[in-house]
Amino acid sequence: MLRSILRTSRCLARRQINSLALAIPQYSSAKTIKYSCKSPLIRRLSASSDNPQAEYVDPVVFEEVCNETLESLCDYFEELIDENPNFKGADVTYSDGVLTVAFGPPHGTYVINRQTPNKQIWLSSPTSGPKRYDLVLKNNGYWIYKHDGVPLHRLLQEEISKIVKNKVEFENCAHSLV
Repeated sequence: MLRSILRTSRCLARRQINSLALAIPQYSSAKTIKYSCKSPLIRRLSASSDNPQAEYVDPVVFEEVCNETLESLCDYFEELIDENPNFKGADVTYSDGVLTVAFGPPHGTYVINRQTPNKQIWLSSPTSGPKRYDLVLKNNGYWIYKHDGVPLHRLLQEEISKIVKNKVEFENCAHSLV
């Protein structure tokens, strides 16, 4: 048991040293690190000799991008529900990184939430089912489902347009690529 604790402590210490080396590039002896800012929130880190195009998002930045995305979606869903008199009993809630949009029968409930350990946003859709979206660092950042290449906002735009029976535009939401 003592070995396990020591091994865990060494791993944590190594992670802290590595994160300090990433934060202060001149102290990194293992690799040359290049930063190029694409937006105030997102930066690209090319540090791996195996993959010179490796993308890195700082955990704090990831949380900020998630919060901006989810808050923007929450605001837009609230507008849609307020403007559409057909949604009696529809409700939008956002708390602790979980956005729930209940359209009521027969449309169902959408749940969109952040998954910090995986650096993803997860969507549970009554129409298309569950999907996991990864952050792409191009174009100020956007969320994409890697299995079909469809961005989060585009899928929401298509599905919600059918529910509302009118075209909706998610392109003005934060971190959208429609």
